[in-house]
Amino acid sequence: MSISHTEFGRRIGYSFRDPGLLELALTHRSYGGENNERLEFLGDSIVNFVIGEALFQRFPKAREGQLSRLRARLVKGKTLAELGREFSVGEQLRLGSGEMKSGGYRRDSILADAVEAVIGAIYLDSDMQTIKARVLSWYASRLESINLQDTQKDPKTRLQEFLQSRQMALPRYEVTSVEGEAHAQTFTIECHIEALAEHTIGIGNSRRHAEQEAAEKALALIEPKGARA
Repeated sequence: MSISHTEFGRRIGYSFRDPGLLELALTHRSYGGENNERLEFLGDSIVNFVIGEALFQRFPKAREGQLSRLRARLVKGKTLAELGREFSVGEQLRLGSGEMKSGGYRRDSILADAVEAVIGAIYLDSDMQTIKARVLSWYASRLESINLQDTQKDPKTRLQEFLQSRQMALPRYEVTSVEGEAHAQTFTIECHIEALAEHTIGIGNSRRHAEQEAAEKALALIEPKGARA
């Protein structure tokens, strides 16, 4: 069920002076004509900077690698999609008929891109201080709960080291599908491990992201619970 732009503005904590920017931010490329891809590019840069600065200030003794891993965790597609669901972004999206029928309004990659586009739109509609305050407000609980123990190595590295330490064959990643145009593709990748009867599947807007998701799922199946605590 769709909500009004007024209600959407209340949820994100911002009322647009130029409603056209919000319309554009919520327009997927499948809709035709102008779409949110340029705003997405801008929003991606902004959220990376704002969260990076917040982490820099919050953890004054953290190393560069730790800060990078924390930021990656907070600005990854899955986290942005979670924000999108909290704001009911899917209900506001303008999608082409094909994407609408296939449930595009629920897809993580589309929701994440739309959230980044909304960030870019708010910046253009106001200024850096305003969008910085909005992003920090949206991320407040996540920033409060995160700590340096969350800076563990990425799933692919952890999976490889886990298998190597047990003298097991390394994982094999297989691209099973690539959808979308060259500048906005969605990758589906399978992770095959001899120790697992079934393969795991990862989906992402880059091959790397899809491989990381597939590796994370494999780790959840093969790694002892105590090692994940």
